[in-house]
Amino acid sequence: MIATNLNSWVICPKPVAQARLRLFCFPYAGGGASVFRDWPNYFPSSIEVCAVQLPGREGRWREPLFTHWEPLVQALVDSLQPYYDRPFAFFGHSLGALISFELARALARQNKPAPLHLCVAGHAAPQVPNTEPAIHQLPKPEFIKKLRALSGTPAEVLQNAELMELFLPVLRADFAVNETYTYTPGSPLECPISAFGGLQDEMSVPAELEGWRNQTRQAFTLRLLPGDHFFLHSARPLLLHSLVQDLSQSLSRLNGNRPS
Repeated sequence: MIATNLNSWVICPKPVAQARLRLFCFPYAGGGASVFRDWPNYFPSSIEVCAVQLPGREGRWREPLFTHWEPLVQALVDSLQPYYDRPFAFFGHSLGALISFELARALARQNKPAPLHLCVAGHAAPQVPNTEPAIHQLPKPEFIKKLRALSGTPAEVLQNAELMELFLPVLRADFAVNETYTYTPGSPLECPISAFGGLQDEMSVPAELEGWRNQTRQAFTLRLLPGDHFFLHSARPLLLHSLVQDLSQSLSRLNGNRPS
C-alpha cells in the first residue's frame, strides 16, 4: 500500500490526483488500513479511496493506542485537516461506523468542512443503548472467549495464537473505545446516510440499523446484504457497488446534476 506524504493517518492504495471525491474508510475493531487495500479496484476514477490508519496497528504499531473515543475523534479532526481541500465522504464498519459518525458531528460543531455522505455498516445507530456487558478489561482467557461468542473478530485472528498475542492489545483498546462511548443527543447531520447490515449479523439487527435514519436531515438508505458481521468481505462486490452508486448520486447533486 502507498502512504500519502501528508501524515501517517491516511493511506491511499491508489492515489487519484484528479478525483472529485475522497472516501475515507474506517476499519472494524482490531482492523487496519489494509482491510481496504483492494477497494480502489472497484471505484471509478472520480473517487479516491483513503484508508484511515489508527495508531497501534500495522505501520503504526509502536504508537500508543486510543482507549476513549473523544480524544481519538479530535485527533482525527486535526490529522485529516490537509485533506479537506475537496469533497469527501466517510465509510465505517462496526467500530469504524461509530468513529466516522462522531467525526462528522465534530466537524460540524467546529465549523469545518463536512462529509458529503456518511456510509455506516455493521453497527447499531448510536442512540441505541449498548446492553452488552463490557469485556475490554476481562482476563485474557475470558476476553478471548467473549470475542469468539460475539463473532465480531475475524476467524483467522481468533484461530491463530501468535496473531492473537499481537492483536489482543489493539482489540482491548478498540473495545474500550466502543464500550465507554456515551451518545449525546444533537442536531442531525446535513448529509445523506447509507446504512448496511449483514443478514446473518447478530451484532446489528435491522431495527437497530434503521435508527440511523434519525441522524440525518437528508436521504437515508438501508441495505441488508448476505453474510455475518464481516459481510464487507463476503459480500464485497455488492457492498462496493452500492457505495459507488450512493456516492455518485451525492456527487451529481453537488455538481448540479452533472453525471459523475
